[in-house]
Amino acid sequence: QENIQTVTYTEENIQTLDWKEHIRRRPGMYIGKLGDGTHSDDGIYVLLKEVMDNSIDEYMMGYGRVIEVSLVERKVSVRDYGRGVPLGKLLDVASRMNTGGKYDSKAFKKSVGLNGVGIKAVNALSTCFRIFSFRDGEMKSAFFERGDMIEETPITATEEANGTLVEFIPDATVFKEYQYQDEYIDPLLKNYVFLNSGLTIVFNGKTFYSENGLVDLLNENMTAEPIYPFIHLNADDIEIVLTHSNQYGEEYYSFVNGQHTTQGGTHLSAFREAVSRTIKEYYNKNFENADVRTGIVGAISIKVEEPIFESQTKTKLGSKDMNPDGISITKFIHDFVKKELDNYLHINHDISDTILQKIQESEKERKAIAGIAKLARERAKKSNLHNRKLRDCRIHLNDNKEENTENSCIFITEGDSASGSITKSRDVNTQAVFSLRGKPLN
Repeated sequence: QENIQTVTYTEENIQTLDWKEHIRRRPGMYIGKLGDGTHSDDGIYVLLKEVMDNSIDEYMMGYGRVIEVSLVERKVSVRDYGRGVPLGKLLDVASRMNTGGKYDSKAFKKSVGLNGVGIKAVNALSTCFRIFSFRDGEMKSAFFERGDMIEETPITATEEANGTLVEFIPDATVFKEYQYQDEYIDPLLKNYVFLNSGLTIVFNGKTFYSENGLVDLLNENMTAEPIYPFIHLNADDIEIVLTHSNQYGEEYYSFVNGQHTTQGGTHLSAFREAVSRTIKEYYNKNFENADVRTGIVGAISIKVEEPIFESQTKTKLGSKDMNPDGISITKFIHDFVKKELDNYLHINHDISDTILQKIQESEKERKAIAGIAKLARERAKKSNLHNRKLRDCRIHLNDNKEENTENSCIFITEGDSASGSITKSRDVNTQAVFSLRGKPLN
């Protein structure tokens, strides 16, 4: 206690860090956990995702249908063919905190990048970071080490197609003994093409492309066979796919503006609720939600203006509305699912019959399991009634499946000694003996 009281707290204890030092001291605030590349959510993959998100935003705005990604040892390169960063702002975009094009909702209407932080975090957490912008026959580049600018080139002429090239090597002093692994990069890049039909991503010679969007996503990830063809519904700002399989539980994939929200959020909660409600209303039956959703496999992707995520890593959506002055996300999803899924079920009777059969089977299984659990509880309760003063019998008056229940009885004796002789001579099937502590009062 004395040591604590002697510690001084003055103006000298207050520190102001520059942007790169703050990121390097507190990287978890910007990219989540660090890791070494042995898990899909380790920081080195978040760095790649932060760069990719900018290229995806360009594609979503209608610019650049190809993104080239390369990994040579520890050096990552991402080249898109979008509009390119405005040359006069290249340095600010790469190294000035809270600077970016995503604050202008006209330039990037429904983007993933939001805070002007991501690319700066990549810069600060890399031993080598280079950014090149090619724009209308001109180019400019900048070179950094751990966030410190080493070189800035002047604007020069170029024959390169418009777009941006980012190269970086994660800092091994931050990410200890790390190693990129294709088994985690491939799914990350595949998700981008599943969510952006028509986009091509080339990674170290491998080409990822999707024509069927979320249908391809479920085909890629499902471990059990669907029991009916995928229900695929889409409109402006929303796409959903769902089916049932014979697996237990529920399985969902949710996305916002191309961002995989692995922890769900308001959109996933609304989707689950809307599917259950629509199906129950279609059959006009008050099924349990668990019976409707058992075995369901679904995916939802929505596009939201100015989305609010619960962390910089954007794994859970916290937004309530589709845009600042618009309809709520819950109502938007409910209205869409109610209309489109209900219409689909009315048109496709074979699928609606299969869904009904699946729900009824789930209900039957649930009740059977509940019955077994009830029986187990009753047996446990009986065993918990054990009393050393009671010599129980095998048949009881309330046993439904036993015969001779009416002959079941209990003898009450004054004490342990009095019960001894009767216990030896009783019929153990129908006669129980209970000994009191002493003589009862008449």
